[in-house]
Amino acid sequence: MIIKNVEFTISATNPKQYPKDDLPQIVLVGKSNVGKSSFINTMVNRKKLARTSSEPGKTRLINFYKVNNDFYFVDLPGYGFSKMSKAQQVEVGNFIEEYLQKCSNIALILFLVDIRHNPTSNDKLMYDYIIKQNLPCIIIANKADKIAITKVNDSVKNIQDSLNPLHDLKFMPFSSERKIYSEDLWNEISNKLNIQ
Repeated sequence: MIIKNVEFTISATNPKQYPKDDLPQIVLVGKSNVGKSSFINTMVNRKKLARTSSEPGKTRLINFYKVNNDFYFVDLPGYGFSKMSKAQQVEVGNFIEEYLQKCSNIALILFLVDIRHNPTSNDKLMYDYIIKQNLPCIIIANKADKIAITKVNDSVKNIQDSLNPLHDLKFMPFSSERKIYSEDLWNEISNKLNIQ
């Protein structure tokens, strides 16, 4: 996909703040520090569109980024960040759930997990929630540059065996460093949205 323009639109915590233009939304979910902001920057070929941080849990709002005036990337706050207070965790969890339940423009969930590790209990809870809500989903095994390229396919398969033993969802590797995976993912997104 050729990225002609991309812009940060709004940070939101409730439905009144969501964009009102009815464009489809590609939603990123995953634990804190799994690399959602770097993912967005890599996909749209911008270095600093989405703010990255070495401190997990920095994103605590729902951030909307409009791409080519065709759709949004929506970055949800990461889960599983232990330094966030219990009250903050509940508050963030509530507006994530409210978004996933009430937003009618969700076209696809991109669920990022760390390719180096087995899915966590929180990852499994999120996976179960996505399945229960019947949301279309691709699992992204991120940080593929952190392991040998010869081990990528086996690592993706291990994660799929753990999370999705029926193998009825698509699992794809990704790396913000090795950009070889971006084109395959853009093809999936373009097909889903029926855009070029």
